[in-house]
Amino acid sequence: MTGKERYEHIEIPAQLTSVIDAAQKKAATRKRSKRMMRYSSVVAAAAALLFVVNIPTVANALSKVPVVGSIVQVLQFGSGGERTDGVTVGTEASEDVFKIHFDQEGESVSSVPAYTVDHRDAPNRLIFTFNGVRNFDYDTIKKDMLALPLVKDVYENVILDDSAMRFVVELKDGVKHSVSEYKDPGYLELKLTSTGEPVTPREVFYIRSETMPQGESLAILEEIYLEDDVTFIKAAGGDFIAVIGGFDTREAAEQKLSEISSRETYGDDLRIDSWMSNERPD
Repeated sequence: MTGKERYEHIEIPAQLTSVIDAAQKKAATRKRSKRMMRYSSVVAAAAALLFVVNIPTVANALSKVPVVGSIVQVLQFGSGGERTDGVTVGTEASEDVFKIHFDQEGESVSSVPAYTVDHRDAPNRLIFTFNGVRNFDYDTIKKDMLALPLVKDVYENVILDDSAMRFVVELKDGVKHSVSEYKDPGYLELKLTSTGEPVTPREVFYIRSETMPQGESLAILEEIYLEDDVTFIKAAGGDFIAVIGGFDTREAAEQKLSEISSRETYGDDLRIDSWMSNERPD
């Protein structure tokens, strides 16, 4: 019998079909498993990227990566930007995100103008200051900001510098924030989130001025008490006061006022007052 004849007379095992079916099912299972592993890896990588971008130092380092190259930094308070002049400010609000963008001669600037963001308690507020800005539509900023559900109030602070602007954003209790700086184009993005947890009010002691309208009188007080980290709060009646501190005890406030009043330049224009952290002063 030739080799061909022997091949043609080989008996096919009866269980061969079931063996082939089992092998095909196993191969399909392995293929699906590999796809799932690849998919899981992609998801894990994306989740890791989202996680690290929300860490300021890591986000700053990742600014060299093309995918997130527009992020300069993420902060809760601090400063950034570059020195500019004659920049126009525009805004855009959606849900709990507020964007501040900047133009010059009708073109978007590549970098944000020099700025600082300060966070203070009692009341919970953010203080934005921009330098090198001359065209500032405060009414539009206030309108857009107040459209955010977690914002309580917005008001301007007068600065004795025609190329600078400052405004204060009062946040509702239990609201957290982050500020992201971008480049190409340059803009800031404020994100607000609510903790959903009740905040227990506390008594806070301040060194304060008398109430007065927003204007140069308050701005002059800032120049006088600049080294004392003076800020401005909207009072219950709608006018404003200059405040120093935010002390836990009256004794601490008295000690600071004693230091201030010992200066030759002191004009006897400050006093100690207190109010609850969720209220406005009279």
